[in-house]
Amino acid sequence: MITWRRVFQLLIAIAIGVAVLLVYRSLGRYSLEEIEESALAIGRHRLGVAFVFVIASYLCLTGFDWLAVRYAGKPLAYRRTALASFTSLSIGHNVGMAALSSGAVRYRFYSRWGLTGEQVAKVIVFCGVTVGLGLVTLAGVALLASRGERGDLLELNGPMTILLGTACWLAPIGYLLICWRVRRPIVLHRWRFEPPPLRLAVAQIIIGTLNFACVAGCIHQLMLALSEVDYLTVATAYVTANIAALISHVPGGLGVLEATILGILPSSASIGALVVFRVLYFFVPLLMGVPTLIASEAYFRRQPPNASRQAAG
Repeated sequence: MITWRRVFQLLIAIAIGVAVLLVYRSLGRYSLEEIEESALAIGRHRLGVAFVFVIASYLCLTGFDWLAVRYAGKPLAYRRTALASFTSLSIGHNVGMAALSSGAVRYRFYSRWGLTGEQVAKVIVFCGVTVGLGLVTLAGVALLASRGERGDLLELNGPMTILLGTACWLAPIGYLLICWRVRRPIVLHRWRFEPPPLRLAVAQIIIGTLNFACVAGCIHQLMLALSEVDYLTVATAYVTANIAALISHVPGGLGVLEATILGILPSSASIGALVVFRVLYFFVPLLMGVPTLIASEAYFRRQPPNASRQAAG
C-alpha cells in the first residue's frame, strides 16, 4: 500500500537526484584553478563587509527564536534564545533537514529552561514559518523593484516577473489577514497551526525578510569584487537557490545553492564568490557552534537538576 510517507520519501529522493545533476552540470564547467583564482581575488574590504552581513543575518535569526518563545507562551531572556538559536542553526545549516537537526539542538536548550515538548514544537514551527515568509517577501520585493526590467532573469519576461512578484506578496498579506481575523487553530490533515497575534506576525515578516536580505547582501559584496552585478538580481537568484536547497534537503544545500545561482548568473567569477560565501556563512559559524554546544552540555551536566529551569527568564 502506497502511503503519503512513501510518496514524500520518493519525492525527496528525486529532489536529491536532480540536485546532484545540477551540481555536476554547473560546477563541472570550472576548473579548480579558476575557482581558486576567483576566490583569492576578493579583497579584504569586501570580505569584511560580507562578514558584517553574516553577523547581521545571525542576529536576525536570534530574533526568530526570541519571538518564537513568546508565541509559545514561555518568554525567555534574549541571551538564552540567542544562545539556542545560534548553536542550533550554525549546526543545522550544515547538517541539512534544519527543522529536525536544529530542532533537536533547540530541544536540548529549551527543555532545560522549562519549555514542554509541545512548546518547543511551537518554537520550531514558528521559526519555519518565519523562514518561508522571509523568502517570499524578499522575492516579491526584488521582483517588483526590478519593474520587469530583468526579463532574462529566470527566463521570464517583464510582465511575468511583475506578476510573480505580486503573487509572492500575496503570502505575507494573506498571513497577516489570517493572524488578524482568525482566532482558532488552523488544521490541515495532521498539521495544526495557531495563528500568532498580529504584532508577532508583523515582526515575523520584517525580521524574516531582513535575514535573507542580509544573506543576499553578503553574496552581493563578494560578487562585486569580481564582476558587476546589482543587488536585486543577486537577491532574486539567492531566494530561488534557497528554495531549491530546501526542497532538495541536501545538507547545508551543499552545491545546490551554488548550482542554482550559477544557472541564473553564469560566471567563472561567481563560483569563487560562492565558495567564499559558504566558508563565511556556513563553515565559520559551524566552527563556533559545535564547541558552544559541547561547552553548554558540559555546563548543564554540572548544574543541579532544576537549577536551569529556575533561572530561566
